[in-house]
Parts: sequence; C-alpha cells; structure tokens
Amino acid sequence: MRQLTPLDAQFLNVESETTAAHVAGLAVLDPAEGALTRESLAQLLLARMHLAPALGLRLVEVPLGLDHPYWAADPGFDLAHHLFETTLPAPGDEGALADVVAELHARRLDRAHPLWEMHLIHGLRGGRVALYTKVHHAAIDGVSGAETLAALLDLSPCPPPPQNPPQNPQNPPQNPPHSAEAARPTQNAAPSLASMLAGAAVRTFTHPARALRSVVRAAGDLDAIPLASGLPGARLIAKAARAVAGDAHPRPELPSLSVPRTPLNGPISGRRRLSFGSVSFKDVRNLARAHGMSVNDVVMALCTSALRSWLRERDALPAGPLIAAVPVAVRTGGAREVVGNQISAMVAPMPTHLRDPRERLHAVGAVMSRAKRRFATTRASWLHELCSLLPAPVAGQVTPAIFRLAALAFPPINLIISNVPGPQFPLYLCGGRVLSYYPLSVLTDVSGALSITCFSYDGMLDFGIVACPERVDDVWGLLGHLRAALDELLLDEGVGDEFRHGVGVDLVAG
Repeated sequence: MRQLTPLDAQFLNVESETTAAHVAGLAVLDPAEGALTRESLAQLLLARMHLAPALGLRLVEVPLGLDHPYWAADPGFDLAHHLFETTLPAPGDEGALADVVAELHARRLDRAHPLWEMHLIHGLRGGRVALYTKVHHAAIDGVSGAETLAALLDLSPCPPPPQNPPQNPQNPPQNPPHSAEAARPTQNAAPSLASMLAGAAVRTFTHPARALRSVVRAAGDLDAIPLASGLPGARLIAKAARAVAGDAHPRPELPSLSVPRTPLNGPISGRRRLSFGSVSFKDVRNLARAHGMSVNDVVMALCTSALRSWLRERDALPAGPLIAAVPVAVRTGGAREVVGNQISAMVAPMPTHLRDPRERLHAVGAVMSRAKRRFATTRASWLHELCSLLPAPVAGQVTPAIFRLAALAFPPINLIISNVPGPQFPLYLCGGRVLSYYPLSVLTDVSGALSITCFSYDGMLDFGIVACPERVDDVWGLLGHLRAALDELLLDEGVGDEFRHGVGVDLVAG
C-alpha cells in the first residue's frame, strides 16, 4: 500500500475532457518472422510483470476525494483490459500509423483498472509491426517509464526462459505460472476504509503547517519558478528566503523567464496529432563535442531552430526567446522499485530570436549551462512544493479550472522539451528487433499545445512530437525543420568524413 504524493496526484487532477495525462512510446519492430504476436506478448507480460510494479497496481480512491488516492494490487487483474491488437488500413504508411496512434493517445485511461495499455499494431509497410504503450503519469516518470519498458526487453532475439514471478510464501500459488493471478502482486493490499479516513483526517488537520513549510521552501527558488519569477522583487524575496532557511550556497541568477505569446499557447482541445522521426545520434554527439556542449544542449538548439523556422512561416515569431520547461529526473534509487514521480524541471529561454544558427547554438549552451548550475545548487523540489500547497479535496476540484485560466491569462511556459537517454545497442521484444522508439508526452493548457520528446537508441535520436491540431497546424513540418536545423549545423562545420557521418539524418515523413 502506497499513497500518491501531491505531485503524483496532480497528474490525476489535471485530467479533463481536453487533457489525458499519460506518457507513452511508439516502438517500431522487425517482427522476427511473425514471432511477435498478441499471444507471445501476453505470455511475456504475465511472466515479467513482477519486474514492473506499476503494471499491477490500481487506484484506490478515498471517499469524497478527502485525500490523495492509494496504489493497491488489482484483485481482478485481467490482461484483456490492457493488451489490444489492431491492423492499419492499406498501404500502412507512417502517416496512417500516426493517425491511429494519435487517436489512442487522446483517450484517457480507465481508472477502474491499472493505468496502462499496450496496442500491437500490424499492417505497417515493409512487414514491420508497431507497439504503442501508454502508462499514466501518476504512476511513472520518464526514467521509470523507460526502465518499466526495459523489463520486457532482451539483449538478444533468443531470450532466456521466463522465470515465474516470486510468490508470497504464506500464500503458495494456486494458478498456472502464466495466468493473470500468478502475475498479480500478492503484496500492496488495499487500505481499509477506516485507515484511509483516519489518514485523511490527520492530513487535513496538519495541512496548514505543511503548506506553510512548502511555501517557505519554494520561496527560495521564486526566481526560477515560471510566472513567479516575474513578480516584482522575486529575486530579493528568493535571497531572503534562502537566508532565513540557512541556505548560504550562491546560486547563478537566471535570465528573464517572461513568456511571449505564440500560437502554441492557450486552451487546447481534446484532439491530438503526432509525428515521429530519427536523426543520427553520432552527428548530434559530434556537434556536442566540437562545441564543448552536452548532447541535450544540441537537442535544445535543434528544437530552438526548428521552432524559429516554424513560427517564421506563420509570421508568429516573437521578438524575445521562447520559454521551455525541461523535465529532470531526481530519482536516487532504482526506478523499477518505486511507483510514482521523482522529477523536477529546469526552465530556460530558447533563443529563437537569434538569426545566426551558430550564435543560437552557443546561446543555448550558455543558457543551459547556467540553468544546470542553478539546478545543481538547489534541492530541485519546487515542483513538488507547489503541488503541496492546496489540500487534496480542493486540488482535485479546481486544478483543471486553474490550468484553463492560466492558459488564457498568463501561460507559464511555451512548451515542454524532454530528452531521455537510452541504450546504444539493439534490444528485442519476443524475438523481434526494436528498430526505433519514439516517446510521446502530455499536453495541458498550462504547458502548451506542443510537446517534443526524444530518446537516444541504437545510434539514433528518436523524436516524438505531440500537438493539438487546433493550435499546431503542421506537426510533420516541425520534423522537417529539425532535419534542416541539423543539416545547417553540420554544413557549417564542413562536410569532411572526419566529422560528418553520411547525411546524418533519417526522418520518417508522413
């Protein structure tokens, strides 16, 4: 039994008719001569679910929403609620795949069951298959999501024989080893009604003191929090709060986080569009090394250039930089061992106003370097502290309205950009080789109508772009601008074989 944290619960509270708060991924695979089927995938899931705790737990709501929900083992677990199969219409191109997955991505998960789904998609051109997986953000963050997926993957097409999940010695197994009952965790029993109500009463009584403590902690980072950093005297208040708290660490001052108005911001609809594609990880890494930057810095620079080009096409390029939130994992233990989120975020300007691509690259490097130094000197807890300010019954009722109002009046950021590191070697699922893995994230009124996420895997950097079509009219065009941004930087360095790796780009067009 584990209760959701205020940050975990916030991902539940934000859901509405226009927001589905799950993280997802689209894997494209070579199916190994038909070995990857729904039946083989079901056997694998049931054999390895004990390695991914989030897959076997469901929500237990506290009556009347008086407190945050709990995670507990699902007593009626049935894989039929989670594993689905479909076939693309001919000719099975990437555009058709994107349309099908966009519809799936827009649907909220059923809270009556563990909060995840898998969709095996056949009919993709070239004999390939796709696997779309989504898990609620209340249960996992980007890092734990990647490790949850890794529990199902193998290093070779011939995996070792599956091991039966561990059983509670006081309750010996009564079912065949691959049944749903055998896969269901025997611990994490549902809390009793009395214990939930007692806990809710205690937390309601102590909430004012805890909220005050959260305010004091968050005040030390007031100059790094979207919207709050623009308040008069925010930096002085932050310094004073740190002094009162006895925090003497000097912190680099951040540039202005004023958010410009763009087509990306405002209330979103419930519809989704997505695009996906890959660029050479070697090319991105070489650029990073040549300029003394990190791979993530180059990713941010590519996104900056792509957004500049896309906005210029629509005569919507603001005079100042865009503001992006970059999620950062703060997990200290094994990701598979913990259900829930251990993340914070860096908020940084994207110099879309700069014309020269090299100048933009260096400006991104400087901004990200300062943001990382600032992040390293803090406890990086402001996101959690903000989610702790409202009592659970209030937060559950008002969060969608607050997000909608903020989108209309004061959007705190323009978009979210996330980069999740992955293995640089091939992985296999039920004997089929994973060719690409495109991560897909969440859209909300507050975070904007566009989310860009990438995952480094087996020599490539795989991008997944999710957008609201009412505000982003050409999600595939952004992918083309990413390609052009990388080509531009590579050409600027020279086309010699000692630097470039072929053309350096393999984008999937819709």
